[in-house]
Amino acid sequence: MRKYAGPDCNFVHISITCKLDKEIEFYTSGAFQPTDITFRSKTAQVFDSTGVVLTDCDYTLLLEGKETHHFAATEVYSKTAGEWRLVTLPFTALVY
Repeated sequence: MRKYAGPDCNFVHISITCKLDKEIEFYTSGAFQPTDITFRSKTAQVFDSTGVVLTDCDYTLLLEGKETHHFAATEVYSKTAGEWRLVTLPFTALVY
């Protein structure tokens, strides 16, 4: 993740927002335990030096012992010095 995300990148979850180091800690500590992912759709758009990727997916994740499933992830990248860097990644639970 460090290769693609800037150190000040924001991650937004259902109950918390955090920076890159904390996001990595969630996965390495086992707080987030991904078990399966199925992509429904993915679109990307570039606006000058900003790129936005929208992903609709079924992402099975054990979170505090409870399974979560259907999410949208919005990745926002900024192009600086010729390189794309992730600046924010909010996850939104989808219910329908």
